[in-house]
Amino acid sequence: MTAALRIVLATHNAGKVRELAEPLAHAGVEVLGLAAFPEIGEIDEYGLTFEENARIKAETVARHTGLVSVADDSGLEVDALDGAPGVHSARYADDWPLLPGESRDARNMRKLLHALAAVPEARRACRYVCCMTAVTPDGRSLTTRGTWEGRLLAEQRGSNGFGYDPLFFDPTLGLTAAQMTPEQKNARSHRGKALRALLEGWAAFVRA
Repeated sequence: MTAALRIVLATHNAGKVRELAEPLAHAGVEVLGLAAFPEIGEIDEYGLTFEENARIKAETVARHTGLVSVADDSGLEVDALDGAPGVHSARYADDWPLLPGESRDARNMRKLLHALAAVPEARRACRYVCCMTAVTPDGRSLTTRGTWEGRLLAEQRGSNGFGYDPLFFDPTLGLTAAQMTPEQKNARSHRGKALRALLEGWAAFVRA
């Protein structure tokens, strides 16, 4: 693209904003997060798939702001749990009480480790999935998908990232997602793959 475009990332998650803002800025895009639009509030993610939830969020934000919106829905699929937590990844342990000083991410990991307590390491295959959708105020859309195969550890390693990153082990690099530098993670991750696919189609999308 030849001119800067102002878009909104349809998320309140500061970690996602950090991961997505820099590569989009390199493509000539000025990025705003939902923190700039507090009147929107929480968006009800009632979809049954990652694709549906990404579109719901992007369409809602584009309608409210009059700007192109980019939303992603992502989560962890664990083979031994029949694909759970899946689209419920961020809210997986909402039915569990928070321990003193515990974050929601830590509570989610605690519940996941409990669910996998009897599952041997060889059966802990999993993947991160990300679906990313860009929507214009007039309803045009572009959707991409990325996956990242890995294995779940029995204990946390690393302090970077967010979500299930301290448990998500990438056999190729021999690191958890929480042990990686931002550059390593962007090169390997589901979100990085979905974003690169989005950028490949971006010029044609914004010209349409």
